[in-house]
Amino acid sequence: MVVGGGVIGLLGALELAQAGERVVLVERGVIGQESSWAGGGIVSPLYPWRYSAAVTALAHWSQGFYPGLARHLLDLTGVDPQVHATGLYWLDLDDESDALLWAQHEAHELHKVDMQQLYAAVPALGAGFANAMHMPGVANVRNPRLLKALRAALQAMPNVQMLEQAAVDGLLQEAGRVCGVSIGGRELRAECVVLAAGAWSGQLLAGLGLNLPVEPVKGQMILYKCAEDFLPAMVLANGRYAIPRRDGHVLVGSTLEHVGFDKVPTDEALSSLKASAEQLLPALAEAEVVGHWAGLRPGSPEGIPFIGEVPEFPGLWLNCGHYRNGLVLAPASCRLLADLMLGREPIVDPAPYSPVGRLG
Repeated sequence: MVVGGGVIGLLGALELAQAGERVVLVERGVIGQESSWAGGGIVSPLYPWRYSAAVTALAHWSQGFYPGLARHLLDLTGVDPQVHATGLYWLDLDDESDALLWAQHEAHELHKVDMQQLYAAVPALGAGFANAMHMPGVANVRNPRLLKALRAALQAMPNVQMLEQAAVDGLLQEAGRVCGVSIGGRELRAECVVLAAGAWSGQLLAGLGLNLPVEPVKGQMILYKCAEDFLPAMVLANGRYAIPRRDGHVLVGSTLEHVGFDKVPTDEALSSLKASAEQLLPALAEAEVVGHWAGLRPGSPEGIPFIGEVPEFPGLWLNCGHYRNGLVLAPASCRLLADLMLGREPIVDPAPYSPVGRLG
């Protein structure tokens, strides 16, 4: 059983189902409508050199996996997740040397860019930037389409059942093991329970007396509709980014707000995001904002997810706490979890993600 219908839950369910397991996925609301839907979909951490080796390992594996995953899902479902390799420009970094050292160590192509070259490559970019770094090949995935494709793939599998509007009240225990969940007073039993409920995961573990250090961190985004050739690459400055989609939509984000489970979009955030958008791409001042929304990231210490079985509660597995990198880390996280659950050789060393010693 998988609890949570975001990208981690859906892809985790797909990994297990494709291995022949019978899977029931339960979602408290509507599948694919929370953090995974609300994110930008950059297939890279925003500043990858600022993360630990644990995050880098998952990100690197996932980046290589995404193009094939998109083709596989398109073949299965007819829905194209649109993995769009545009490259990414970082502007006016204050830790360029760290970035270059990291790229050299990890064998990633990252280099300084002459500003004339940058403005020729991205004519819409605003004036006043002094330095730029470029990583070619970085992609973004159109996350609502990815979620739609994953849902369709699971719906077509006879060994998968998906339940929506099914909020879990608690975890069932029997003979020292977690053996299912309670939903509205009804018991659903399973050999194993995978908790992939994002920012809500901690609430469910609290019922077992465990403190999972995962908390909601609100992020707001805005969306513009532009010409298809308006922005040829992703650009990032001062923690804010612009992401081009293939059809000319441009996403700008995002805020970082510690306001609990409130995900109501605010006028203050809209003004701040528009100011960032217009600094990056001045022509957006004349463009209409066609979307403004908020999502709740599952914030965790150092952004390192919890992946593995909870030793105090056999049968209970975690795949949560991906913070700002759920979409980029999802393929590797879900493959690693499936490896551990099915007794296969893990794709990466599982130790950094283990819940052992990390729960209160």
